[in-house]
Amino acid sequence: MTEVEEKIEKKAVEKTEKIEKTEKVEREDRPSKKFRKPAKKKVCAFCVAGEKTIDYKDVAKIKKYITENGKILPRRQTGVCSYHQRELSNAIKRARNMALLPYIGE
Repeated sequence: MTEVEEKIEKKAVEKTEKIEKTEKVEREDRPSKKFRKPAKKKVCAFCVAGEKTIDYKDVAKIKKYITENGKILPRRQTGVCSYHQRELSNAIKRARNMALLPYIGE
């Protein structure tokens, strides 16, 4: 090996040693994290009830899927399947149009 190659190899080894030392220090300083329990799989409430369509006139049922500000809640929060989420959003929009629900929260 030439002198240049030896110098490059030494620098690479030094850098890896420095990185390993800093990683060890960082790991020791941090407290151990507790693992989160996996979330329970949400089941679509409309599928369980056996409903095919969601009626826009049923305001009490639809209000559960709207925030205080009047926004439609996403699937990952409500647990509704994709088919019923589309039906739900259409029902909410129709209820808003008919003035059964407010566009903006109360």
